[in-house]
Amino acid sequence: MVSSHSPNVSSTPPTQKANKYGITKPISLAGPTEVDIHRNMQLEKFLVDAGLYESKEEAAKREEVLCSLDQIVKNWVKQLTRQRGYTDQMVKDANAVIFTFGSYRLGVHGPGADIDTLCVGPSYVNREEDFFIILHDILADMEEITELQRVADAHVPVMKFKFHSISIDLLYAGISLLVVPEDLDISSVSVLYDVDEPTVRSLNGCRVADQILKLVPSVENFRTTLICLKYWAKRRGVYSNVTGFLGGVNWALLVARVCQLYPNAIPSMLVSRFFRVYTQWRWPNPVMLCSIEENDLGFAVWDPRRNPRDRFHHMPIITPAYPCMNSSYNVSASTLRVMMDQFQFGNKICEEIELNKAQWSALFEPYSFFEAYKNYLQVDIIAADADDLLAWKGWVESRLRLLTLKIERDTNGMLQCHPNPHECADTTKPCPHCAFFMGLQRKEGIRGQEGQQFDIRGTVDEFRREINMFMYWKPGMEIYVSHVRRKQLPVFVFPDGYKRTRMSRHLSHLAEKVGEDATKCYSDAAEKCIKRKNDTETDVKPIKREKQSSISPQRLESASPETINSRLCGISQPSIDLMEGLEVDGSINKVADGNLETKSPGRHLGGTLGSVAQKNETGVVDSKLDKMQSESPEVQNENGINDGKVRDLDLDCLEHADYLPSASTRSQNLNYEPPDPRFRSVV
Repeated sequence: MVSSHSPNVSSTPPTQKANKYGITKPISLAGPTEVDIHRNMQLEKFLVDAGLYESKEEAAKREEVLCSLDQIVKNWVKQLTRQRGYTDQMVKDANAVIFTFGSYRLGVHGPGADIDTLCVGPSYVNREEDFFIILHDILADMEEITELQRVADAHVPVMKFKFHSISIDLLYAGISLLVVPEDLDISSVSVLYDVDEPTVRSLNGCRVADQILKLVPSVENFRTTLICLKYWAKRRGVYSNVTGFLGGVNWALLVARVCQLYPNAIPSMLVSRFFRVYTQWRWPNPVMLCSIEENDLGFAVWDPRRNPRDRFHHMPIITPAYPCMNSSYNVSASTLRVMMDQFQFGNKICEEIELNKAQWSALFEPYSFFEAYKNYLQVDIIAADADDLLAWKGWVESRLRLLTLKIERDTNGMLQCHPNPHECADTTKPCPHCAFFMGLQRKEGIRGQEGQQFDIRGTVDEFRREINMFMYWKPGMEIYVSHVRRKQLPVFVFPDGYKRTRMSRHLSHLAEKVGEDATKCYSDAAEKCIKRKNDTETDVKPIKREKQSSISPQRLESASPETINSRLCGISQPSIDLMEGLEVDGSINKVADGNLETKSPGRHLGGTLGSVAQKNETGVVDSKLDKMQSESPEVQNENGINDGKVRDLDLDCLEHADYLPSASTRSQNLNYEPPDPRFRSVV
């Protein structure tokens, strides 16, 4: 049995709501007008033309793959039961069940999307050995399985692979039953008895998906709106949980809350209201679909009154199934800033659409990441072969958000990072290669002191030491971190050739309008809005060494030089000072007991959760366009970001040394090619 169907829920919105959805009353019960219905038809046509719906043939193929996977795990459990000396009857009854969750279970997956799956097995089958070793080896021997990768040390342990070219993410949860029934009710709290934390997190994917579908007024409108906004988030570069933005479940919860606030709205209205609500949301007040449930099982739930760590979450989006957790704990101050910029951009476009001054296509203009900043960090990853690169890349990508946090920590939040969720690859290199990039800029409203810089050598040192602790590290797996200016970006980040994008006529008009009196306001309610003027781009001049004052993070105790050098193939470590033009007090946040300490002033949530929720909603107004008071960023380019904001920072790389492989590296016959001069380390 493969459980992939959603629970019985109504998919058509009633004309009048008798029930209350969510923890507060709706903002508006208004239904669509004729204009809204026409605009909705245009939106649905755009989504179809964009190819966001899979064909019947692909849907049938997915069902076949899920059935095959279900049979594989059943045979695997029976094999383990027999090997452990259980009776013949026990072997006959032994069972495992495959459940789906994520976009597939919610019904919002598109062509080529992966399928999030959960295998629920008996208590005597464990994750560490039985799942990640025995089942892994079974899958590795199958011809139809490719790109098999285990991520055992992730927050939610997972195996990733392709089954007949369909991407699968497979989790495992062993529950406290000797025999797993075929009709197991995974929504019941009883499945959580006597299980560990990773198992709870694995089970909650399915439980959360079911709860979302039960808590929205119209499943059909919810699905269409979510499909639209997921596509928007991918186009605008803010769809990636692993790099500190929002993943599928986060976007689903945000959309579901807007559906609750406007229960009779149709997708075209909900998309507009989505941006209207979240440009005014007073983070870190939480987004919640229902009240937080307590239980005697003793699992920790999100509660900033009891758990000090919860007070420092920047963008809490709470799951509706027990134990309620913050699904967006990966979000940092920098990535929240980027998302708020994009929400403001989306809100302005939707205003233009409602005034018939723009089409839906304007909302989905792709974000030109490599034109948005003057300075970037480039993280290059190489390995001996494609399989090694797959495992190595997955490990590095899962840790990239820590680099963002460390930079924020070591610069007191003055240096902001914008990680690009999309990887790039240089196919001309003889060895398998991929690269990730981060845009860098000084925090808005902070004026730099002449000659003053950030020194993040220690920060990157610490990051690389952690990366090189990879459990499955092999010779040839290397990572290089370098600083590049926009004009020095490698050609492989522009697959169609470098071409400076021209602002569309609509966006040019929008920039003109917004640039007159634009302001920006986000983070907590205590922050004041900051007005900025448009700066013109100037050439960066070299900084003289004797005039520099740098801010260096305190160094941690590191591994021995011999250990580091052996893992880095004997590569010398040049130094670099970063960031002139920033006035800071020179104080540095510390690392205590090996844990990352982030400071977020004014983020303590006092009172009860009920009062938090009430404050949450009072910050949202539903007024007409001419009465709206939401703050908007200056929009001077196709990215919805004022040029003055992306050109206010100078970097200077000093004492550069190109990476050269050691004799031991060259002797490994890995077809290694020395990187070009852009591959320079910041360590």
